[in-house]
Amino acid sequence: MTSKRLGKRTVAFASPPSVISFSNIGGKMESRGPLADYFDELDQDSFFGEKTWEKGESAMQKRVLNRALQKAGMAPSDLDYIFAGDLLNQCIGSSFGLREFGVPFLGLYGACSTMGESLAMAAMAIDGGFATLAAAMTSSHFCTAERQYRMPVPYGNQRTPTAQWTATASGCCILGAQGDGPYITHATCGKIVDLGISDVNNMGAAMAPAAHDTLLAFFQDTNTSPSDFDLVVTGDLGALGHEILCDLMAQDGVKMGKNYKDCGLMLYDLKQQDMHAGGSGCGCSASVLNGYLLRGMREKRWKRILFAPTGALLSPTSSFQGESIPGISHAICISNTK
Repeated sequence: MTSKRLGKRTVAFASPPSVISFSNIGGKMESRGPLADYFDELDQDSFFGEKTWEKGESAMQKRVLNRALQKAGMAPSDLDYIFAGDLLNQCIGSSFGLREFGVPFLGLYGACSTMGESLAMAAMAIDGGFATLAAAMTSSHFCTAERQYRMPVPYGNQRTPTAQWTATASGCCILGAQGDGPYITHATCGKIVDLGISDVNNMGAAMAPAAHDTLLAFFQDTNTSPSDFDLVVTGDLGALGHEILCDLMAQDGVKMGKNYKDCGLMLYDLKQQDMHAGGSGCGCSASVLNGYLLRGMREKRWKRILFAPTGALLSPTSSFQGESIPGISHAICISNTK
């Protein structure tokens, strides 16, 4: 049997799964950002019609999966698996939001890298012959994340210059064994990288080393460079993390170039919306991918992109105990050709 692995870390899919459908949902701040026109739905109600913010996040996942299914003309029963996760303890945003669909569910936790993790797992299941159709999805909510990780929103605590704004958004991508593309051609799953950053208001610095590790592995395994892609897009590093990653890559002789973007810098207008270092949260990279990026691929604006969302693997308990913040990043190559 021919190996599907390239180098030490990268999987090259023998039969690249196709993007069948995609959808995204955002909230009030997302509706005021530069990518507002690329959302399927924008809701000004932070509760999304529910009684709590946590239930609102679950409602986002339910609605975004329904939208993706409707756009593909599918029913939930057509799916073999759902791969999903979020930032809440025990991933209740996903499990509570998706419990009514009756589809085999695999809950994931990659923090803000969950969109990349879910895509990698769904693509592996399909290419391996274990599934024909699978949904990869995630979400985040500013108010639920602040309540869990920092301070409840009503406290009105002041944010530091390095702080990022957790997106209130959700994204869903349905992959299939057959389809007209775009295609998931490669995946490089990340290693945990921890350089000792412990400031919960400086996620960009905590996650950038993980993005550096994964991207470097991808480029080495595939014998490519950033210039071989129309776009290289990280997730949620923000202004500081973006700068750190460029410096780290340069030390290894890799120039990221002008085609390198970060979802945390794309989703919002940092100055007009007072976003400090930029956006973050699972929903940040998920909504950018399942709106702006995949629509651009379908419209042939780009032929090949490298999507590498990043995550900070902390918890309130680990922060209270003075632990540092481990980072993770997963790289997904998406191409209009197999």
